[in-house]
Amino acid sequence: MIYLVRHGETEWNLARRMQGRMESRLTALGRRQADAMGRLLAELLKRDPPARWRLVSSPLGRARETAEAIGGHVGLPVEIDERLSEIAFGEWEGRLRDEVSPRHPELFATRDWLVSPPGGETYDEVWARASGWLAEHLADPDHRIIAVSHGVTGRLVRGAYAGLGRHETLMQDVPQDAVYRLANGQVDRFDCEPLEDA
Repeated sequence: MIYLVRHGETEWNLARRMQGRMESRLTALGRRQADAMGRLLAELLKRDPPARWRLVSSPLGRARETAEAIGGHVGLPVEIDERLSEIAFGEWEGRLRDEVSPRHPELFATRDWLVSPPGGETYDEVWARASGWLAEHLADPDHRIIAVSHGVTGRLVRGAYAGLGRHETLMQDVPQDAVYRLANGQVDRFDCEPLEDA
């Protein structure tokens, strides 16, 4: 079983700035989202009597901070796995989406812009590491993982698990206040209680 979450809201998410591998701190709302996901996961884990649970995070600060908040609720240390990192956005990293989109209207007409950054990673490269990470954990019948990742990479992990094609994979939602359970061949979503932006 895998519980997969996206990091909480960051300052750059709020500004619609492309993060990729660059760092941006969680906002106050993002910290509350991380805390809410931790509380929800603590409840979900009570329903699945213990096997050996692990908490694994992307190395990027926003994911690690989210994972640490979750770890406080579920009593697990945070392990790091580079394969859960966000797509490298190449030349677009740190740029505002509204600044880049007029220059690439053909890409921004669909969600292909998520996996077509000049000088960055491609869909196939991110798919290879996301599906490789997933296959490694699914090969262990006793796997019990909480994984903290990102918007694009999380989509590809879920897409690989569900056997989705490229378009369907990219069209998935990427909430920052929900938990996805990947188990028994299906993906289930659990939403946290609504949080107000303070």
